[in-house]
Amino acid sequence: MEKENNVAYGDSQIQVLEGLEAVRVRPGMYIGTTSESGLHHLIYEIVDNSIDEALAGYCDNITVTLEKDGSCSVRDDGRGVPSGIHPTQNLPTLEVIFTILHAGGKFGGGGYQIAGGLHGVGASVVNALSKRLEATNCRDGYEYTIAFEQGKIVEEFKQGNKTDKHGLYVRFWPDPEIFETVVFKADVVRNRLREQAFLNAGVSITLIDETGEERTEENFCYEGGIKSYVEFDNNQRAVDPIHPEVIFVSGSRGTSVAEVAMQYNDSFTDSIISFANNMKTIEGGTHETGFKAAITKAINDYGKKTGALKDADKLDGKDVREGLTAIISVKLENAQFESQTKAKLGNSSIRTLVESIVSEKLSEFFEENPKTAKIILEKGITAARAREAAKKARDTARRKGALESTSLPGKLWDCHTKNVEESELFLVEGNSAGGSAKDGRDSYFQAILPLRGKVLNVEKSRLDKIYSNPSLIPIIQALGCGIGDDFDKSKLRYGKLILMADADVDGSHIRILLLTFLFRHMRQLIEDGHVYLAQPPLYKVFKGKQVRYAFSDEERDAYIQELGVNGVEASRYKGLGEMNPEQLSETTMDPEKRVLLRVTMEDARECDRIFSVLMGDKVEPRREFIEANARYATDLDI
Repeated sequence: MEKENNVAYGDSQIQVLEGLEAVRVRPGMYIGTTSESGLHHLIYEIVDNSIDEALAGYCDNITVTLEKDGSCSVRDDGRGVPSGIHPTQNLPTLEVIFTILHAGGKFGGGGYQIAGGLHGVGASVVNALSKRLEATNCRDGYEYTIAFEQGKIVEEFKQGNKTDKHGLYVRFWPDPEIFETVVFKADVVRNRLREQAFLNAGVSITLIDETGEERTEENFCYEGGIKSYVEFDNNQRAVDPIHPEVIFVSGSRGTSVAEVAMQYNDSFTDSIISFANNMKTIEGGTHETGFKAAITKAINDYGKKTGALKDADKLDGKDVREGLTAIISVKLENAQFESQTKAKLGNSSIRTLVESIVSEKLSEFFEENPKTAKIILEKGITAARAREAAKKARDTARRKGALESTSLPGKLWDCHTKNVEESELFLVEGNSAGGSAKDGRDSYFQAILPLRGKVLNVEKSRLDKIYSNPSLIPIIQALGCGIGDDFDKSKLRYGKLILMADADVDGSHIRILLLTFLFRHMRQLIEDGHVYLAQPPLYKVFKGKQVRYAFSDEERDAYIQELGVNGVEASRYKGLGEMNPEQLSETTMDPEKRVLLRVTMEDARECDRIFSVLMGDKVEPRREFIEANARYATDLDI
């Protein structure tokens, strides 16, 4: 890997901005949360320091090990930490890095031109939030060691054996006093490490997992870089590319570098993932804005030039992004983020860089590859026609009053309260169950909407089909907040949307169809916690006048033992329609007795992948997903 020029990296390049006092008191300020997400953030911070060495051209191999005792270790073959005494702190530099907040080579001291890491607090924050941390530094022909507990030194910095190795080894045990859980998940770590390998072409990252019954070892190294990432993302989402090659463009201005890889597929949704200095910017930012503007201009320009688009025709941003998979990676000095956890990039100069690079080089690609350019242009034109068809269908539905804010579906049994916070809308499978739910509800705050006909699979349908679908229009009417570009949460009529379907395979299918619709067209309802799944019982267990409702086979067996084996009957409900209003209310609707599962979305990208796999056209990826996750079906069958 090419090294940065004229970089002097010694003890004086480690600059100190402030101390470490508040980290253990307010860990959320530094890692976002003390939940499972924050726990894994500790690994990322140490790995990011190794990645920074790779960015500078000094590290080729990184190994992350999930140890049997619950600790995690990270080893790299970078330069190692400067091994002397820090000139202003009068402490070993290795100690400074792990004990003083904002101490590092990333604050203008010349150690790194480009760096990720969480504002340089990574190593010290990990130390502060660990029960124990051990570091072995190989530099200048010797090993240097130091150890801490809860951020305080327990084994002083010392010079050890001679070695010809170079690099840093860090092992830490997360503190159970700080975190809700201290159990690392290999799948979570694996995804992050794979991502970093894509972003840093040629760097070899190995994950060793010692925590299971058998030791596993996986290596991630992609010479194709983010081009390989596009291919991987398409494969994960089970979509088929519509042109063979992944388009790659790159360029630089000063010390800033931008890379973009993109390819179109046969789906109706886009997948754009952006990074700044190897950190995922989940809320986008200036680099994404520049990219979107550039592809819209380049494709429209090509369409006008070839005559495929008339003077008055214009594809909008959503048209040209339909079915697009793109990875955007920028690397720059002094990256400005809009939050501590780096969700959104704010540097205005990077927008100009990305926009100019993509606009110029994508136009060149179209000229040199007219066959691929035509396929991409036709995809956009088809999307534009579908958008116009959807507009006409929406306008038609409005003229008929179906989408007016004052219009309610005829089948809806509304509630009396107008207080959104306390109101609930049950979407109920079947007219029979709908009738029972109507009679068993508390009509003050509970509204009932029986589902009509077959719910449309929106994963395979554009908006014009949705606006004419008899199963979805009543839902849109009842909620009142619109879908897609028309979505306005302030118009939402009900604080809780509760999906109530039979506890069988058909019921599960209806739930996933409804969740797909909500995820694709009313995602904010899920993000803000408005969507719930009702949990009807599977069994009624009774002996004489004693009745119990069981939600699993294990619970059924426990009730049989409780009531006495002799003379106890256990009947399985075939569906909601079998329950009378009193039973449905008592088991599934009464807030004092029911069980509701809130639908949450920790990882929007993973949700996107799962919906694509489960609801898309490809059978094999769906079968593989179901087989891999069948063991979870007893916990939650969606």
